[in-house]
Amino acid sequence: MLIGFVFLYLVISIGIGMYAATKVHNARDYITAGRSLPIYIVLAMVFATWFGAETVLGIPATFMEEDLGGLISDPFGAALCLVLFGLFFARKLYRMNLLTIGDFYRQRYGHKVEVIAGIAIALSYLGWVSAQVTALGLVFNVLSDGQITQAQGIMIGAAVVLLYTLYGGMWSVALTTFFQMIIIVLGLLYIAWLVSGMTGGVAPVIEHAVQNEKFHFWPEMNAVAMVAFISGLLTMGFGSIPQQDVFQRANASKNENIAVWGTVLGGVAYFAFAAVPIFLAYSANLIDPELVTRWMAEDSQKLLPELVKGHLPLFAQIVFYGALLSVIMSTASGTLLAPSVTLAENVLKGWITRKNVSDQKMLLMTRWVVGIFSVCVTLYALWALEHATGIHQMVENAYKVTLVLAFTPLVAGLYWKRATTLGAYLAMGMGVATWLPLEFLAPEADIPPQFAGFLMSVFGMVAGSLLTNFADRHADTQRKTRNHTSPGEMGIGD
Repeated sequence: MLIGFVFLYLVISIGIGMYAATKVHNARDYITAGRSLPIYIVLAMVFATWFGAETVLGIPATFMEEDLGGLISDPFGAALCLVLFGLFFARKLYRMNLLTIGDFYRQRYGHKVEVIAGIAIALSYLGWVSAQVTALGLVFNVLSDGQITQAQGIMIGAAVVLLYTLYGGMWSVALTTFFQMIIIVLGLLYIAWLVSGMTGGVAPVIEHAVQNEKFHFWPEMNAVAMVAFISGLLTMGFGSIPQQDVFQRANASKNENIAVWGTVLGGVAYFAFAAVPIFLAYSANLIDPELVTRWMAEDSQKLLPELVKGHLPLFAQIVFYGALLSVIMSTASGTLLAPSVTLAENVLKGWITRKNVSDQKMLLMTRWVVGIFSVCVTLYALWALEHATGIHQMVENAYKVTLVLAFTPLVAGLYWKRATTLGAYLAMGMGVATWLPLEFLAPEADIPPQFAGFLMSVFGMVAGSLLTNFADRHADTQRKTRNHTSPGEMGIGD
């Protein structure tokens, strides 16, 4: 019966997504939903997209294994990203009337920088989207008592998300995530109410966590620990700002004020509600310590689903798994669409033809890229499953590439008039050239590789831009000198 209700939920989600497809008449509808969405839809999209598999499964597992400090990247860094984007980026970018975040790099620095940034942004999504379909595989595996393997579940989940995202685009994301946000909030609050009744309230769970020093947050007061702490915060706090999914939600807003406050309020709601799954998972210590011991040794990400399945009534299980599927699918659909749009608009469009691509051809090409990218995501998820990569780790790793390559050119392009194309090239090149070798040769170094790459990207932007400005001033001086002639020289010339 539980599996039957879950599949019914999947059918309803597909139906909503297919209905949304009827609103798509051109590429702009597909990518930005016609820039017509009200604040409650934008807030729901921001919240539901970021409240993903890592929030319900990955973050609680990390908290159980480590402490509150282990969550510095997510939810702390993730919420920081959304608030910063809303306050400092949304309004400026919305006024530019762009189709993708990659369009900014073209307008500010040129086509080549656009292509480099577009490829980097798209690649960064492999980890995030793969984390969602990995979580779908885990859910199907748990629900079927192992009859469906996690690998088979990954393929089923990817196919479902692809189906309604492929046709409806941003309209499908908007309508399904609004529906899914309602299920997420009401469902998890209901489950929390039931679980708190089994633990004697919220206070005993918090007291148990305090006694086991789970609320330890700040790092040790030494340079190495502080750098690692700051790096964890900035990897998602800064690295996820130059992302198409964040931009796309703000850009689909009806006006710039909605773009700003829909993003900010979505980030605040995400941070506040991320505490609920942590509470649910940690409650297992009081409800069933043996279950905790077993799944902490085997796979801590399965602890919460197994707790619900083993200790709550059928209706509560239906609600929980419906909410969990809402969490995963809302994130997966949005994060599948975002890189596909970036690749189609900012990379392939320029390679296929130098002429203007018709709107219908652009729409068709974008849908093809969505399909191909979903295959790549599925293959990466299966590879990560084989190598036992955790969901939280997959999401955290996703933002390293955009931190070292795309963030600095975005900030400098918006807030520093002297930023130049050479500065963007050096920022991207020096960031990647520093980060990648360290990632392979010294991943546990005192200075995290992505943080070193970020610092070098800032240096590259400043050095390249100042060098260009100096060269331009020198060239202007030489031109003025050549053009200047004295009155005596003019007389001889006459």
